[in-house]
Amino acid sequence: MTAQITVEVLAALMKKAAGVTVAPDALLELGESGFDALGVDSLGLLGIVGELENTHGTPMPPDAERCKTPRQFLDLVNSTLMAGA
Repeated sequence: MTAQITVEVLAALMKKAAGVTVAPDALLELGESGFDALGVDSLGLLGIVGELENTHGTPMPPDAERCKTPRQFLDLVNSTLMAGA
């Protein structure tokens, strides 16, 4: 299992946990756009965090559910996963 979350994984999690479909290449381009602009609300982001915790067996930092952009989220989550690897 990889210790890095890619935009492809995040796009899949957004679809599964938040019901929002965004193509990975679009997510890469829109990485600085807010989750709200992409249609992901706070409950959706909480669902994404929960899926990650279940998948990786690692608690995510509380700040993960307060991230405003996909890039900020990926940076925080990946640094957390790398620290636990």
